[in-house]
Amino acid sequence: MNPADVEGQLKEGFSHEIENVNAADAVSFTPEEEKALVRRIDLALLPTIWVMYLLSYLDRTNIGNAKISGMEVDLSLTSNEYSIALVVFFVGYVVFEVPSNLALGRSRPSIFLPSIMVLWGALTCVMAVINSFTHLVVLRVILGCVEAGFAPGVLLLLSSWYKQTEQSKRFGVFISAAVLSGAFGGLIAAGIVDGLEGVHGIRGWRWLFIIEGAATVGVALISLFILPDFPATSRKLSEREKHIAVARLATENVSATTEDTQHLSNLGACKVACQDYRTWAFIIGYMVIVGSSTLTYFYPTLVEGLFGTASTKTVNLLTVPIYGVAFVATGITSYCSDKVPTWRGLIIAGWLTFSLVCSIIVCTVYNFTARYVLLVLMAAGLWSTNGGTLAYASSAFAGMHPHARGVALAMVNALGNLAQIYGSYLFPKDDRPEYIMGFSVISAMLAVGVIVFLFLHIWFRRRVRSGIIQQ
Repeated sequence: MNPADVEGQLKEGFSHEIENVNAADAVSFTPEEEKALVRRIDLALLPTIWVMYLLSYLDRTNIGNAKISGMEVDLSLTSNEYSIALVVFFVGYVVFEVPSNLALGRSRPSIFLPSIMVLWGALTCVMAVINSFTHLVVLRVILGCVEAGFAPGVLLLLSSWYKQTEQSKRFGVFISAAVLSGAFGGLIAAGIVDGLEGVHGIRGWRWLFIIEGAATVGVALISLFILPDFPATSRKLSEREKHIAVARLATENVSATTEDTQHLSNLGACKVACQDYRTWAFIIGYMVIVGSSTLTYFYPTLVEGLFGTASTKTVNLLTVPIYGVAFVATGITSYCSDKVPTWRGLIIAGWLTFSLVCSIIVCTVYNFTARYVLLVLMAAGLWSTNGGTLAYASSAFAGMHPHARGVALAMVNALGNLAQIYGSYLFPKDDRPEYIMGFSVISAMLAVGVIVFLFLHIWFRRRVRSGIIQQ
């Protein structure tokens, strides 16, 4: 690619910066007005998406708790069949993310997101009646297709409401729901399996799917009345508040869809996103993080392997500290990242290096207690980089046309999640209790991630200094 092509792509990617600046000049507002608007959006948006994402992750990962709570035995699942059940979820999930974000960009998030949530909640309830491996696979495929639009949709919604210097904390709040879902998942699974086993003739792991699926449907119906739409189209804001919402974003070159925004076709949006090599750099970096984070699905199995004589309830409870430490680390990292936005790449690379060291030590140390502590520390690094990477990508794509930004964010999330397909095979039962292959592969992936984010940090810093882009 020659310099002229590079310059042309940069101009195309940031073609809306001039109209954004004009929008900022056209509307004047006081700091008090802006602060009041941000507080109102925070109160409406953040708690709602937090609970929604919490339940999303519970519904996606409860299969790990169900496995060790009797599902594996009842369905006569082999280790390979369980891995297949994990993998098939991401087939539809990856395929439908970009189309879902294209549809969301031309619809109302307050209806679109709760609607798909009702569907996957109902499907989670249906998981309670499966009687074979075939039933499990079919439902996991459908569940992946339906849930595909949620995470990238929330990413687009967050990136459409907040400035670049506000995004890390909000993305941190979003990701913290996934972190705590692991802790809550262990507690809920322990309580349900222990307390409802055999009630009305239903196994405890089946009650787990019923209760979490019903909770998802209930929260989805409530969110219909709370979740805001995009800044310029939200019916929950006054005209004045809409203008302020768009204008304040323009001060940091975050494009927003308005009535005057130049139309960009679906194909055009895909072209802009695909031709920007920042998109592909973030895809590689996020694949590393997501692939390493497949540990999430195996925490109950890994802990069970470390403490082989422990009961199912104890194993579920022992997964809680893993997520608790990760939650604290994610919160601190998100807060600090907004203070130094130009150092986000270095912060992510630092956490990946920390997790890499932990993973290497796991491969050489076989003391079960030490390995458990290292698992806790690895989780802190991986979860902290997850939200940080999404905020970093959102900031990097800020000047894109809103529809192209939606495609780019969906591509990062979708293709990044491809890593979960091969990641699902990293910890076969035959490798227990050491699981050397899994931790060796994760170590190699983390090394690649360190290189990618160091490159992105240096690349962005140089272009910020030269004035080619703003960060």
